[in-house]
Amino acid sequence: MTERRAALPSPAAQPSSLKGIAELDLDRALRRGFPEAVYCEGKSPEQVRVIAVAIRDTLPDNGSRPTTLFTRCSGEHLAVLREELPDSAADEVARLAAWPAEPPVPTGGLVLVVCAGTSDLPVAREAVLTATHLGRRTELLVDVGVAGLHRVLHRLELLRSARVVVVVAGMDGALASVVAGLVAAPVVAVPTSVGYGAAFEGLAPLLSMLNACAPGVGVVNIDNGYGAGHLAAQIAAPDASPAPPPT
Repeated sequence: MTERRAALPSPAAQPSSLKGIAELDLDRALRRGFPEAVYCEGKSPEQVRVIAVAIRDTLPDNGSRPTTLFTRCSGEHLAVLREELPDSAADEVARLAAWPAEPPVPTGGLVLVVCAGTSDLPVAREAVLTATHLGRRTELLVDVGVAGLHRVLHRLELLRSARVVVVVAGMDGALASVVAGLVAAPVVAVPTSVGYGAAFEGLAPLLSMLNACAPGVGVVNIDNGYGAGHLAAQIAAPDASPAPPPT
């Protein structure tokens, strides 16, 4: 066994209440620097309750407890989380809850989330809150789609101050290419399912973003604000010495 492999923690013991429901990756924060998130869509409120209680009772309360994010929450999911984790924060627009509620002190560079239209706001807020609770300074720029290009051009100073820009857009998804042509920072593009019939529930902006003419654009899945916020938080992390390669 190499020294690097030996440094990996052993899997944490699972609470018996989770049997047949989930297996939590309680050591992920030690292994990757970021904790596991709980994707709630498709889970019953009772399953989310059991998972929340297990996380609450298992993670150490030593002042450095990593934030757990609960994503794609319905109103019923959020109600359960408020009962079991009363000190959590919930955002009904983003359909996201964070526990503990207080995000860590921000470090690293600015994550700027650029939202094409108000209809894209739920996905944009999911990206903002994810990056915030992963320890980055964030700002949200709303309703600057390409139908009024002057709105983007008037924000060039803010755009160029970011370490990474997350662009959230439905319809034709053109905003990602426009922003990438204006900034030196990498752009994380998020297609949304906003649009009329030929937008095909996000497929049209997804293909547009994948075919971006401007270089430096990475694309996540349709409506995946969490994935975009997480990637942006990693890109904007404080500079650190790389880990030694495995031997």
